[in-house]
Amino acid sequence: MSHDVRVSEGRAQPLGSTYDGRGTNFSVFSSVADKIEICFFDEKGAERKFALPARTGVVWHGYFDSIGPGQRYGFRVHGPWDPAAGHLCLPEKLLLDPYAKAVDGGVRWHDSLFPCNPNNLTVPPNREDTAPYVPKSVVIDSRFDWGGDRPPKTRIEDTILYEVHVKGFTIERPEIPPELRGTYLGLAHPASMAHLVKLGVTAVELLPIQQFIHRRFLVEQGLRNYWGYDPVCHFAPHNEYATAASGVGAVNEFKRMVKALHSAGLEVIIDVVFINHTGEGGLNGPVLVFRGLDNSAYYRISTDGGLRYADYTGTQNTINTEHPQVRQMIIDSLRYWVHEMHIDGFRFDLAPVLAREGGRFNFEGAFFEAVRRDPLLSAVKLIAEPWDIGDNGYQLGRFPTGWSEWNDKYRDDVRDFWNGRNGAANRLMLRFAGSPDIFRVAGRPPQASINFVTCHDGYTLRDLVTYERKHNEANGEANHDGLDDNHAWNCGVEGPTDDAAINSVRARQQRNFIATLLLSQGVPMLLGGDELGRTQRGNNNAYCQDNPLSWFDWKNVDRRMLEFVSALVSLRKRHPVFRRTEWLTAGNESRQVPGVAWYDESGQEIPEGSAPDSPRMPLQVLLPGGTHSERRAARAAYESDFLILLNPSPGETVFEFPPPLEGARWSVVIDTADAQPGEKSGAIIQGSVALAPHSLAVLSRGE
Repeated sequence: MSHDVRVSEGRAQPLGSTYDGRGTNFSVFSSVADKIEICFFDEKGAERKFALPARTGVVWHGYFDSIGPGQRYGFRVHGPWDPAAGHLCLPEKLLLDPYAKAVDGGVRWHDSLFPCNPNNLTVPPNREDTAPYVPKSVVIDSRFDWGGDRPPKTRIEDTILYEVHVKGFTIERPEIPPELRGTYLGLAHPASMAHLVKLGVTAVELLPIQQFIHRRFLVEQGLRNYWGYDPVCHFAPHNEYATAASGVGAVNEFKRMVKALHSAGLEVIIDVVFINHTGEGGLNGPVLVFRGLDNSAYYRISTDGGLRYADYTGTQNTINTEHPQVRQMIIDSLRYWVHEMHIDGFRFDLAPVLAREGGRFNFEGAFFEAVRRDPLLSAVKLIAEPWDIGDNGYQLGRFPTGWSEWNDKYRDDVRDFWNGRNGAANRLMLRFAGSPDIFRVAGRPPQASINFVTCHDGYTLRDLVTYERKHNEANGEANHDGLDDNHAWNCGVEGPTDDAAINSVRARQQRNFIATLLLSQGVPMLLGGDELGRTQRGNNNAYCQDNPLSWFDWKNVDRRMLEFVSALVSLRKRHPVFRRTEWLTAGNESRQVPGVAWYDESGQEIPEGSAPDSPRMPLQVLLPGGTHSERRAARAAYESDFLILLNPSPGETVFEFPPPLEGARWSVVIDTADAQPGEKSGAIIQGSVALAPHSLAVLSRGE
């Protein structure tokens, strides 16, 4: 940093730091500040302070002509310290820039970061300087050679999601150089690309990669925030996933990763957390960024009888999306990730918070309207986790047209069917058809449902068939954390076993779940590592396990499972009958779209919703490809009819084909009783077929 820094007023927009080739403009919002200082740090940590010289409304700004890329900085805010009124301004607390595009370093936990006494707001604050203990914002040069990069723009009905952790996916991959493992460049490595392409997925959905912190109580136990759901900067890629030491390196390496994934035909969707909470926590949390800038604007608070934070998230704070400046920050962040980082879509954590306005839900409110009208954001994939923990927080099926939603009813009902819970057959029929009871009634297509059996939050697929009770002791919370009811069945023994019969059932159950997922209408999402047989040893809340418990084990890959999943993905991609955009009902004759028909094992048709209330009921479902005239009218190319047989019972079941199909010749495409995929493929069956216990078969009939 030059000692000859010339300062001028600069401009209020855009917010954050903007380098123009000669100097850098800095701009930051605070409606309560009396003065804001920008502080520059050299390599040794020496600090130089300058007051931002200008204010336009509630935005403070200044231009520094000799400041360029790589410069580390932070803000000090002079203003009211009045916790009871919601104001927590202390110039001794160095703050991140909310619009920083890069962040250097992390939090070193120290008592000075916690100035407020949550039990007595009248106690004077801790005024010790926090600069030695907090990360610094970094000026970047946004130029990057994208080399003609083009987003794949996969249609939503053709999408197959793969939820994966940047670090966990590659940290133990032997084909990747050690210096790249666990990084953005590790995910961009040819070995990573080869696996994803072979698997056949169309998009990676990355667990949070916006700059986050590791909370103090975890660090003191020797644990870390592995999942990343404690963000402090919504524009910067997390710097621990970069090979370069500075935050600038993280930006360029993230872009290189996106470019590589796009070149392989893969979209990149990121899990974003900024719409609900931050890593600053509640009154007993640290002052790192938003709280010190303008606590009462950035957070939903109440000052009636003392400062209290609304908590719809379980993390002790909730972002105030009703404030126009905060809402603008969210839109600006989304646009930045699409325009500058070439992201293809977002998964919104605890998304109902977006719709909370004036104490009620409004899915036609300001945020959704802003997204709908924005030409960049309305063109990318928008996926909601449709629940939060506030009152009436479960909002599955209520998001606007153009959004898709994680469907936890699909997860639970498919698990219940294969695990033999009463009444699950009726629910399985609905989930397999795209959950029309949830989305069709709202006027939305099957692709509104993001179907999944497992995700990061809960058991892996292998653990789902191995454990019925959670085993979270390693989290340090006496096994009290995580869900108690996992809709799981351990097939007779809790945990690993040498019993060959039990292991055979477990393998079949895993194949049943994958087959059901990839044959259902809607958008399937695979949990990364399920195709490899990954286990977390029964931990269903591994948010703090940044270690081999959560990482992919590339030395012990279940090759048969990998081949099976790849075969099912390929089958889905080859046949549009599994990914129609119209509802599979008998009422679609006017649109010439064939319907779906369900039968019991004797071939008797079961009207939707009228299956007997009995456990482990065998089912068969006909997915007709349609007549030639129907295909022409629907402009479709459904070349085959498919008959799918599902036997969740513990005994062999003989399926009699429905009367209209008695004389048809069917070929076996998939049989989950096969130890090796494709062993029975091509076998011809007519009239009836016997299915092994706990198995599924896919039969096809060409025209």
